[in-house]
Parts: sequence; C-alpha cells; structure tokens
Amino acid sequence: MHMEKATETKEISIEEKLKALYELQLVASEIDKIKILRGELPLEVQDLEDEIAGLDTRIVKNKADIAQVDAEIAGKKIEIDEAKMLIVKYEEQQNNVRNNREFDFLSKEIEFKKLEIELAEKKIGEFTASAKQKKEELEQAVVFIDERKDDLTAKKAELDEIVSETKQEEEKMRERAKAIEELIEPRLLTAFKRIRKNARNGLAVVYVQRDACGGCFNKIPAQRQLDIRLRKKIIVCEYCGRILVDSELAGIEKQ
Repeated sequence: MHMEKATETKEISIEEKLKALYELQLVASEIDKIKILRGELPLEVQDLEDEIAGLDTRIVKNKADIAQVDAEIAGKKIEIDEAKMLIVKYEEQQNNVRNNREFDFLSKEIEFKKLEIELAEKKIGEFTASAKQKKEELEQAVVFIDERKDDLTAKKAELDEIVSETKQEEEKMRERAKAIEELIEPRLLTAFKRIRKNARNGLAVVYVQRDACGGCFNKIPAQRQLDIRLRKKIIVCEYCGRILVDSELAGIEKQ
C-alpha cells in the first residue's frame, strides 16, 4: 500500500491547471501564427500534386488507347491485303472454270471480298480520326502537365523556404505544448481541444477584459468574476463556452 502511494502522480491544483491551460493556449496561438504565415500553400501543393497525378493517369490511358487504335488499323490493313490476294486468286480461277456455276460462285466471293475491303477501309478512316483526336488530347495533356509541374516546383520552393524559416520555432513550440499537455488531465485537455476547434480564432482560454469575456466580449457578472479570480474551479463563458481566467493569471495586470 505504501509503495502504491509513492508511485501515484500528484494532483495539481485548479490554479495550476488554469495556468497550464492558458500557457498551452499561448503556445497554440503561436503555432497558429506560423500556419497563417504559410497560408494556403500546403493545400495548393496538395491540389497540384493530385491534379498532376490525375493528368498522369489520363496520359497513360491516352497512350494505351492510341496503341489500341493503331493495332486495330494495322489489323484492318492486314485484312485488306488478304482480301486483295484472294480477289487475285479468285480472278485467276475464273479463267479456268468448267461451268457457269463455278464462275458465279467465284464472282460472289470476289464481290464479298470487295465489300470486306470497303468496310475495312471505312473502319480505318474511323480509327484514324479517333487516333488523331486522342493524339491531340495527349499533346494537350502533356503541355498542361508540364505547366502544372512548373507551378508545383515554384509552390514547393516557396513553401520549403517558409518551412525552413519557421521549422525550428514550430518544433520548439510543439515540444513545449507536449510538455504542458502532460500536466493537464485527459478529460480537461480533450475539452480544451474541442473548444479550440470550434472557436473561430482558435482561442479556447481567454482572460477577462473590462468585465467581459475576452473571446466573445459579453459582460460577465461581478460574482462570476470573483469566482474566476479565486481560481477554485474551472469556469467557462456562458455565451461562447471558452475557459475564463483572470487578467492577473494571464500576466496582464502585472505588466
């Protein structure tokens, strides 16, 4: 029993929790400033990468379609050559027929092969037009993807420059935030993150300014302000739900 008590984590006071929450808010706000400095660049980079991936897929498909059409054209040309050879063969056979029936049969075969050639030539025309269109689409996609790759290179260079300038500071801030979070109980930390996520300016903890909430600026009753200054319990704004601390705890009055 004595050993269990020795290993228990010491419960920090409400005042210490409030101080930790406010400090965590300050650190989180600094990280937000860094993200604002980067602006929409990370999203723009991601969008460009997705667009380029889509264009790559389209180009691969276009090339496969063109190869398929070329193969179809080649196949039809072979059919035409074979049909022409058979026509020559049948015409030669007509010179050596024994009766009209054989001559008429060969004439029908020749006519059939001529129809096959006509149909194959028509298909070649359709395939050629299709191949031309697909090749134009491929050329446009290649030009477009080159432009997008240039845009991506520029955006990445811009983002990398900003990240390199702020990376060390951000890492320092995140380490500080992690250390503070270890002081705050999970339930309270979850509430802090939820409030921060829902707050437009990312402020989950604010101090009382001119008798009002520092987040939504609604007036706070005198008794409630007294409770906030006593630091005996976690108090939230009844209008916006933000956690409230007194200005002295925030270091404002001391300044």
